[in-house]
Amino acid sequence: MPTYAETIPLGTALPSFSLLSVCGEHIDSEMLRQKPLVVVFTCGHCPYVQAVEGRMLQLAAEFIPRGVQWIGIASNDPTLYPEDSPEALCRRTREKNYPFPILYDETQAVAKAFGALCTPEFFVYDANHRLYYHGRLDDNWKDPAAVTKQELREALELLLAGMPAPQPQYPAMGCSIKWRQP
Repeated sequence: MPTYAETIPLGTALPSFSLLSVCGEHIDSEMLRQKPLVVVFTCGHCPYVQAVEGRMLQLAAEFIPRGVQWIGIASNDPTLYPEDSPEALCRRTREKNYPFPILYDETQAVAKAFGALCTPEFFVYDANHRLYYHGRLDDNWKDPAAVTKQELREALELLLAGMPAPQPQYPAMGCSIKWRQP
């Protein structure tokens, strides 16, 4: 059964964070200022992530040269899903030629600060790092041929054109973030 993201008010500030990428690079939110930013909560095992991964990577490769920063954040407890460990995700990003880093949220505090609940879950922030779009990649996670509305692409085009945020915005849907047990 899929998990749906909760509504987060547009205009919400980007949470502060300081994390290592799954391949060991340090990145913090202060390094990502002055440009639009896409943050995707992701993982290695989720069939929803796997189904949209190629489309997501293609979109990132298209928008990064246009001045949009892009990061992934992996918050799952890897004791439950070893394919979500930093080592496994580093291998995956290299094999699939990810054009952006995946950060490892070991304590899960960053996912909680964002209000993230599922993978994949997309957050788009404007150049002032205020939430502009929060939702899904498109209207058909399972079948790329059946996609009729590319919502994340449309949001990025509107943002770069200086237009208001698209409405309505539909919640992301996917696997629940695998929270650590106390």
